[in-house]
Amino acid sequence: MQGLAPYSKFISLITAMLLLALAGVASGERQRNAPCKEMTMYYHNILYDGANTANATAAFATQPTLLSRSASVNDTYFGEIVVFDDLVTAGPALSSEPVARAQGFFFYDKKEAPNAWFAFSLVFNSTAYRGTLNLMGADLIAEKTRDISVVGGTGDFLMARGVATLRTDSFEGLYYLRLQMDIKLYECYHV
Repeated sequence: MQGLAPYSKFISLITAMLLLALAGVASGERQRNAPCKEMTMYYHNILYDGANTANATAAFATQPTLLSRSASVNDTYFGEIVVFDDLVTAGPALSSEPVARAQGFFFYDKKEAPNAWFAFSLVFNSTAYRGTLNLMGADLIAEKTRDISVVGGTGDFLMARGVATLRTDSFEGLYYLRLQMDIKLYECYHV
């Protein structure tokens, strides 16, 4: 029987390690529901109007098609693409501290009402963060808030995943738009 004592200790040790590992997995599942990083920032889109060359950060990249002109009777701009390199700031004022640049495009994809689909990168190059966050998804413009996916990142945001809740904070006709972006990351490797 004395030969079984070390074996029993070994089994007890393995059982304890297994229970601790299972407890770690279970607690990790609970923690996965909580964001590992949260940020609020403001996206400023200044569309080129034919005269604001120095200040514009976005422009239509396509000529209106016959379908978009007929659909745009309702101001939907169906089928038109806008490319942007927009300033993203820490606060709502355009003069607030720059946080990143939003670089990408959106296109209008609904004939009956204004609606867009975004694909862009938030490019960070500051003392706080370096790298990118990549976002994409439907921007249901008529909704008070809408979510788009954070599908990846680089640098400080390597392989980040999460959601960005967009809220129209200011809208001045077709040529200026400010969105509040509340970003919650649920997979973080560096931040």
